[in-house]
Amino acid sequence: MDELTQEPRTAKWIKSSHSGNNGGNCIEVARLSGAQRGVRDSKNPAGPVLLIPGPEWTTFIADMKTGEVSRSC
Repeated sequence: MDELTQEPRTAKWIKSSHSGNNGGNCIEVARLSGAQRGVRDSKNPAGPVLLIPGPEWTTFIADMKTGEVSRSC
């Protein structure tokens, strides 16, 4: 198994503080090497992981805070 596959399996995943504990539609995020972020579906932790480079993650979060990105896609 290569590093790209292994690292998300051992990463510390966190769920947004805005998510409830009702098992609903939530995502989890993990900090990975090289400033990358991993994003996955909390209902399927063994499923696919979206890898986002650090600069793009920073832009995404900034845009969410300013309303540039819709929260209800």
